[in-house]
Amino acid sequence: MNTLKILTCNIRYYGANDGQNDWTHRRDFCADVIAAQAADVVCMQEMWAQQRADLVARLPEYGHFGMLDEPVDGQPVNTIFYRTDAFTLLDAGGYWLSATPHVSGSSSWDSACVRLANWVMLAPRGGGTTRIRVLNTHLDHVSQPAREGQASLLVEDAQAYGDSLVQVLTGDLNCDESNPAIDALCKGGWQDSYEAVHGTSDPGLTYHAFKGPHYSPEVRVGKMDWIFLRGAATATDAQILDEARDGKYPSDHYFVSAVINLASSR
Repeated sequence: MNTLKILTCNIRYYGANDGQNDWTHRRDFCADVIAAQAADVVCMQEMWAQQRADLVARLPEYGHFGMLDEPVDGQPVNTIFYRTDAFTLLDAGGYWLSATPHVSGSSSWDSACVRLANWVMLAPRGGGTTRIRVLNTHLDHVSQPAREGQASLLVEDAQAYGDSLVQVLTGDLNCDESNPAIDALCKGGWQDSYEAVHGTSDPGLTYHAFKGPHYSPEVRVGKMDWIFLRGAATATDAQILDEARDGKYPSDHYFVSAVINLASSR
């Protein structure tokens, strides 16, 4: 395998009171958009168990992994889907974005929600030495100290694997390139795939409240949905997926894609 195509998709949670935009009305369109991309890996945020069941049925060529966010009545909010014909799952795990990252359901720094990162270690089928570690997360939407603390944990974790291993970090980070949390990730060795391809990390809004280009927030936050990479890999394409059908959208976020060229990695 020489390239990896990856998506990050905040699919908007099942229990939201969204009227004509709730999951039952957009489930099929959301699955159609994801399937049409034919990505190798799809990382989702805000996934509930009902949504996982729906998408597992619609995307049978994918395996999946996602820890529950809370120990009781939790949801697989940051589930990672990967093509089973392309990859062998070597390992998988996760940790909470808190001062006690191995305590289930923990939170810190006045985080409004429990936040965690899931990860998978994949080996392409067909041999070779390449391994790919994919992390999927969702930073807090309220607390700036939490976003910065959570970003620091993501850097600390990734650095333990060294500089040669290909690692990809996806997620809804609830902030744009002007935020110190993004600066901490970049200074910690993560590179934004969109900026690498297009020369800017600000393509405009990726959250749009189901309104697409008609969304006009009082306080503008640019791209909050990210695909970062590090190690022996280079981004060759990056897109914001703004597809609509009859004025409706698959989610309240645009999905984001990247194509990554892979070098050999341990």
